[in-house]
Amino acid sequence: MPELPEMETYKYLLSKELLGRKITEVEVEREKSLNISAVEFSNYVRNHTVTSISRRAKHLLFHLDSGDTLLLHLMLGGWMFYGTEEDKPDRTSQVILSFGERNLYFIGLRLGYLHLLNEKELHTRLASLGPEPLAPGMDEHQFIHVLKSKRGVLKPALVDQKLIAGIGNCYSDEFCFQAGILPFRTIGDLSMEEMNRLYNGMQYIFRDAMRLGGYMESPLFTGDTLTGGYNDHCRVYDRGGEPCLQCGQSIVQDELSSRKVFYCTNCQS
Repeated sequence: MPELPEMETYKYLLSKELLGRKITEVEVEREKSLNISAVEFSNYVRNHTVTSISRRAKHLLFHLDSGDTLLLHLMLGGWMFYGTEEDKPDRTSQVILSFGERNLYFIGLRLGYLHLLNEKELHTRLASLGPEPLAPGMDEHQFIHVLKSKRGVLKPALVDQKLIAGIGNCYSDEFCFQAGILPFRTIGDLSMEEMNRLYNGMQYIFRDAMRLGGYMESPLFTGDTLTGGYNDHCRVYDRGGEPCLQCGQSIVQDELSSRKVFYCTNCQS
């Protein structure tokens, strides 16, 4: 599932392509991906211009000149492609927004969604999200304060969007590895020094992943050399049974709270 770095990559690349561009046509193949009928959605969105694109947690927000916002959550298996009909991958698109000759294809939205919301609806929808991990106010003291407010096991806490927004399965494992902490440790048992290491690991991994374009493998458009650049830099995630890049011992793949979890028992404690 795309997390903060992947959505930041989409925001960066799409902002260069779509800002000031008018949505000339709308095609809906799966109405369940929307929050209103396909006819209403098309009528509200068509002929409006994208004025800005922002991110909140794992959401991407397309702000329109009408004052409304398209709120995107890709969820598991969702991704996008921007290009012509000839360029697009051989995959079913649930929603297509046309910008003249080029189209933005929303692919794999079986669990994800693209909702049209007014300002009040958008505020209500995002109100329960926790603070952003890279926000200026999220220093190590605030991070530790937020983390200590949650009881229980570390990894489920890190991926709780109401606690800290934007962290998912991949990067929670990478933070823990970077900090040398096992993801199934309980928060109450972590020392201040370990929580400081976890904060520093979060900052380092997220910024590095954003610089390299996140871990998603599918390019956003033909010739896109940024998207997915971090995929080969993951040190534990999705590497179960492979040798640890730090010590050579096999990476363990396990399950925690119905989520996959990856770690090295030699490098993490």
